[in-house]
Amino acid sequence: MKLILAHIAQRTRNDLLDPAVKEYLGRIAAYSPVEAMAFRTEAAFFDFAARQRSRTAAWVTLLDSRGKQLSSEEFAAFLGARRDAGQQTMIFAVGPADGWPEERRRQAQSLLSFGPMTLPHELARLVLAEQVYRAFTILAGHPYHAGHA
Repeated sequence: MKLILAHIAQRTRNDLLDPAVKEYLGRIAAYSPVEAMAFRTEAAFFDFAARQRSRTAAWVTLLDSRGKQLSSEEFAAFLGARRDAGQQTMIFAVGPADGWPEERRRQAQSLLSFGPMTLPHELARLVLAEQVYRAFTILAGHPYHAGHA
């Protein structure tokens, strides 16, 4: 299963957390092909997602405060279930500054929330990358996850 960690970035700026995101992407790569991508607009992102077809259409999960909140173990189970069901591509996307509009939320297969607090995009990307890595370590029985963080 290929993973794409996407975000909407209407302008380029110095992302102080990008090295940490890249560190987790490298760790995830031991479990699954992974790529980080930036899109200038929601439309560009959804056009890209619609073109990601092979045997199955891409599974799109939007990060949104109105989404489902999962524990790390529940998130691992979600990711494992998609993988075990034969999902070929999963896309997780951090949205635009104003959040995802209702129309876009309806286009996604799932919505995920890191809680009711608003996070800067850079931090949300880092939390996403770390949680994806943690999910794979949980699924593999790796000691990285000790049931707390």
